[in-house]
Amino acid sequence: MHIVVCIKQVPDSAQIRVHPVTNTIMRQGVPTIINPYDLFAIEAALRLRDKHGGNVTVLTMGPPMAEDSLRRALTYGVDRAVLLTDRAFAGSDTLATSYALSQAIIKIGKTYEPVDIVFTGKQTIDGDTAQVGPGIAKRLDLHQLTYVSGISEVNLEGKTITVERRAEGGVQVLKSKLPCLITMLEGTNEIRRGSIDVALAAARAEIVTWNAAAAGVAEMGKCGLKGSPTVVKRVFAPAARAEKAKIIDIGGLAPDAMASKALDEIFGRLPTIEKELTAMAQS
Repeated sequence: MHIVVCIKQVPDSAQIRVHPVTNTIMRQGVPTIINPYDLFAIEAALRLRDKHGGNVTVLTMGPPMAEDSLRRALTYGVDRAVLLTDRAFAGSDTLATSYALSQAIIKIGKTYEPVDIVFTGKQTIDGDTAQVGPGIAKRLDLHQLTYVSGISEVNLEGKTITVERRAEGGVQVLKSKLPCLITMLEGTNEIRRGSIDVALAAARAEIVTWNAAAAGVAEMGKCGLKGSPTVVKRVFAPAARAEKAKIIDIGGLAPDAMASKALDEIFGRLPTIEKELTAMAQS
């Protein structure tokens, strides 16, 4: 079984800065980490490999310094790391990113072995769109299983996988054909600690580096700013609210009276909430 895990090197969210003119994230001088959601995808892939055999390839698109995150992934025990880097990819939105990554996944499948599962985290902390995973699935015509909280079974002979997917109001159990793409939820596992031997091997390991041509990206017009229809007009932090919280004194009242007084205070200040709740109760 061959699994590809797409990860992203992101700025540490505690130190993110935004360029005042271009409205893009300024990455220079900001510490970077592996997108936290992607760690759950890496661990899920490694557990499948440990159980069923095969290889795990980790893939990222970014500047040359993204090699740091790939080496970090190697310390967890992944088998191969591929860096997709080219100035032509600069400024890519989720549409352009999913195109470039999908082309690289095709190249990985042809260069090494066919890909059975593609993993991603549910989203990234710098964009929070949750669009790249499904975008890759669409471009590669893969079944997509999003917000997966657990993998119940993989049948390699029958080429099927059964997963648990967190949905509104409960958990769905879904069975799909392979190959497929899975986006993993947070909190579904805990990333392992690699051994010292694995860490030393990761430091010496070769990072496969492809530019657009080497990755087989055919339509450069779909990459970078040219292939990115998304326009960020403004990025800003919301202004702090000047209004202070109001303390409702309900001391000494019976429980029913406490609730009644609290509701009267809330509805008096926010009358629209009372109307909305009344409409919901009558529907």
